[in-house]
Amino acid sequence: MRMIDIIGKKRDGESLTAEEIRHFVEAYTAGTIPDYQVSALLMAIIFQGMDRGEIVALTIAMAESGDMLDLSDILDYAVDKHSSGGVGDKTSLVVLPLVAAFGVPIAKMSGRGLGFTGGTLDKLESIAGFNVNLSEDQFRRVARDTGLVLAGQSKSLAPADGKLYALRDVTGTVASLPLMASSIMSKKLAAGANGIVLDVKLGQGAFMKTLDEARQLATIMVRIGVDAGRDMVALLSDMNQPLGVAVGNALEVAEAVKTLRGQGPADFEAHCVEVAAYMLRLAGQGKRWLDPRETSDDLRRMLRGGAALEHFRRMVEVQGGDVARIDDLGKLPQAQIREELRAAEDGYIGGIHADKVGLATLALGAGRATKAESIDHAVGIEVHANVGDAVARNDLLMTIHANGQDALRQARSLLDGAVVYSDTPVDPLPLFYGVIDGADV
Repeated sequence: MRMIDIIGKKRDGESLTAEEIRHFVEAYTAGTIPDYQVSALLMAIIFQGMDRGEIVALTIAMAESGDMLDLSDILDYAVDKHSSGGVGDKTSLVVLPLVAAFGVPIAKMSGRGLGFTGGTLDKLESIAGFNVNLSEDQFRRVARDTGLVLAGQSKSLAPADGKLYALRDVTGTVASLPLMASSIMSKKLAAGANGIVLDVKLGQGAFMKTLDEARQLATIMVRIGVDAGRDMVALLSDMNQPLGVAVGNALEVAEAVKTLRGQGPADFEAHCVEVAAYMLRLAGQGKRWLDPRETSDDLRRMLRGGAALEHFRRMVEVQGGDVARIDDLGKLPQAQIREELRAAEDGYIGGIHADKVGLATLALGAGRATKAESIDHAVGIEVHANVGDAVARNDLLMTIHANGQDALRQARSLLDGAVVYSDTPVDPLPLFYGVIDGADV
């Protein structure tokens, strides 16, 4: 089987066989075909697309390029979630312990994010001592003993995806729905999940800007999971304004803990409850928690009763974190400078540009543009208003947490125009725009 023939076939708009796809994935992972040939194939995929069978074959080949985690010896049913990321998205920190509090064990591997703030692992490392680098044996032991573990993704899981993504990043081939979907889902399949809830963000602060784009990506990912034998649900959620108040690693951990105490922002709590309800529905396999709306009240009672917080606290303790920083949030990393931004006029909040808030947070040092960059866990932005709120001139809108005057000036400049005012009332933004159920695709 020759790589040049595979490239030509896709260039001409033909469908590749599963054998052809597996050949190029295995050969590229092994280093026996050069970057320039794979780059040519990726560009052909950009222009010609892939059909459903091709996308599934690519995803499975990437998943099987390394270890396939089997959790069946410690979990009867492994349920996982994935978020496409966004500004202030600390959902996993609340949803996972909340689901675990219902007796559904959670064993999740996560990655480090490139972008506005760190990924879930970076947020957790705001807690001194928290160990995200667990061996597989440690990962299994913590999952079995505590019912909740959240650790870094092993390099042996879907190594083909890592290699292909690095090539896509430097060849202008990232923006392909088939390639994006297979990249995300290959890691989920390799991580051993039986059921997966996808939280696909759309809007100014998300990669997918429109509802149509988000629906297309979500549908492809759900179909991949279904065809690979997984139970799937995708939620289409808003990212036109930051989720919750906090944007920044330690700030987001503090907000997550407050939410686990039943004291979090209303929009963030509602978002977490919705995602958790669908995770419970999958875990119940239709026997329990069938209707997510009927489950919402139970989830809110669990938050206010403290069981979810106790699961989070126990996870922190077992993974080496300083639980004193959970009990006293003032012990989390604190920035040296705090500056308040206030409303420039009376009226209503017509928009809060999540992308501008995200870029300002990145300028403060809360995120990374390259994998080699370090993260400042203390810095970030608190956004105290939502679209639709009535405000008076000089009302507090944002608090910037910075560790340097230069970074503060950059952030302040990037936030210029981030808040849009309206003279007339504005409807609040919806949290969700729809659900794609695996049973329907």
